[in-house]
Amino acid sequence: QVQLVESGGGLVQPGGSLRLSCAASGTILGINVMRWYRQAPGSQRELVAAIRNRGNTNYADSVKGRFTISRDNAKNTVYLQMNSLKPEDTAVYYCNVNLVVPGAYFPNDYWGQGTQVTVSS
Repeated sequence: QVQLVESGGGLVQPGGSLRLSCAASGTILGINVMRWYRQAPGSQRELVAAIRNRGNTNYADSVKGRFTISRDNAKNTVYLQMNSLKPEDTAVYYCNVNLVVPGAYFPNDYWGQGTQVTVSS
């Protein structure tokens, strides 16, 4: 059974910073791409950032230059460093991990439980 546990959300003032973490646990044979999504009230879930197993990254235009995604393969953990936060960054942030478990023919996507990020003065 794979679990993704997120941490690091909270309330921060505009211009502040937060660091989100998402750790995958369970019997995992390999991890491919790791992603962060977010969903604001009344909006669709959107991709924020992604990092592949070789370290290639991509970002939504709205967060380029402010957010940095990274991963620690030894810990099966992905991070999202968020700087210069704006009120429009307020959302529930979800990690998404594409990984392979024993007995599976193909990799599958797993989701974290979500963590609230609120940017407000």
